[in-house]
Amino acid sequence: MAAAVTQESVLESVPTGLFIGGRWRESASGDRIDVHDPSTGSVLATVADATVEDGRAALDAAVAAQADWARTPPRDRGELLRSAFELISERAEQFAMLMTLEMGKTLAESRGEVTYGSEFFRWFSEEAVRIGGRYATAPNGATRLLTTKQPVGPTLMITPWNFPLAMGTRKIGPAIAAGCTMVVKPATQTPLTMLALADLLREVGLPDGVLNVVTTSHTGDVMEPLIRDPRLRKLTFTGSTPVGRTLMEQAAGGILRVSMELGGNAPFLVFEDADVDKAVEGAMLAKMRNMGEACTAANRFYVHASVAEEFTSKLTQRMGALTVGRGTEQGVDVGPLVDEKSRDKVSSLVQDAVGKGARVLVGGEVPSGAGWFYPPTVIADVPPDAEMAKEEIFGPVAPVSTFTDDDEAVRLANDTEYGLVAYLFTRDVSRALLVAEALEYGMVGVNQGIVSNPAAPFGGVKSSGVGREGGFEGIDEYLETKYIGLQL
Repeated sequence: MAAAVTQESVLESVPTGLFIGGRWRESASGDRIDVHDPSTGSVLATVADATVEDGRAALDAAVAAQADWARTPPRDRGELLRSAFELISERAEQFAMLMTLEMGKTLAESRGEVTYGSEFFRWFSEEAVRIGGRYATAPNGATRLLTTKQPVGPTLMITPWNFPLAMGTRKIGPAIAAGCTMVVKPATQTPLTMLALADLLREVGLPDGVLNVVTTSHTGDVMEPLIRDPRLRKLTFTGSTPVGRTLMEQAAGGILRVSMELGGNAPFLVFEDADVDKAVEGAMLAKMRNMGEACTAANRFYVHASVAEEFTSKLTQRMGALTVGRGTEQGVDVGPLVDEKSRDKVSSLVQDAVGKGARVLVGGEVPSGAGWFYPPTVIADVPPDAEMAKEEIFGPVAPVSTFTDDDEAVRLANDTEYGLVAYLFTRDVSRALLVAEALEYGMVGVNQGIVSNPAAPFGGVKSSGVGREGGFEGIDEYLETKYIGLQL
């Protein structure tokens, strides 16, 4: 019988050093970073705090391993990913508990992320053997044109705190499949899941130096020298648009391949012919997945005036019925936000909207007591000049406004620098396609509140980033096309 999964047993199982060249080690300085429990504010664990020297050692290891790893047969690379997928699935409860402890989401949410995150390893295990090229005859008949795909090379990955497993597997999976080595820098709020994942990959036989993980509280100081190192060939980042812009500027010096999944400001459109109950169900998924701490979270709700009262009433009832508490407790629907800064931002956005005339229908007040909790909140009559109409809320707050025709809905939805994902609900297939085509977003969910899928390309346009993760497109981000001309 398997041992019970407890907070103590999970934390004890996680290595807390730097993973460089296939070995666990302390940082050169010996310094440590505190990892906090968002539900209490207490320290869960400490991890190594990498220095510039440690970062350079991680890149050295990745560069040293690159040539051999690129020559490794695609089938072997795929089988490593498949083995990792199976082992993550076996240890689903351990990973779920770990994510809940360090990030705050409920165990149910964490279990869902384990399923979603591990699927990237299975998907890319199957893509590893499908890397292809082509053979053609030149128009003049004198030359044969061959194209082949080769790994980009050593890659720096900077991952966010909100999906500690999935944001790692979504990048690591295609890199392993393509034959690239990596240095991964997880977020300081949630490093434990990435450290556990690195140890699992070591366990299934990933060669030394292919994956290196450095945790650091001095991100800019440690990462910038790696980005500017001529041996690095790719940078991938998931996080805020301002940070993404800075990283792209740094990457420009080395003409690095970049893929960026940046901020979102997702509109959620409900047309007059929509199934309102289905739209409310979709709204709960689009808004409350991960407590709203997701770049794909619905940020602005635009509802046709004829159904706005019904939709808002039903959404308010559903949001008000959710139970807030520590993610490890039974019956809890909504955990804490990741840290005090995040909660303060959400509270400030709500206060700004109310000060400009919006009405709070449920929630809207910071609860007393320990932890960084914020209640599910619905706000009506949100004016266009409210800050939450322009910024990502990244919390459990649903601001509702109205529109009167399709053109207005599209105009409101597109009135943002961001373009990651949009949602729309209608029974009219023609309207669905026309509106989806008019929306300036990389992804559109039609009559559904979740669009993320390992088999589909994930990414945005405008200030929401460049490149795609997942799907057939995901592995291309880690491959270069080489043309060989052979004269006969």
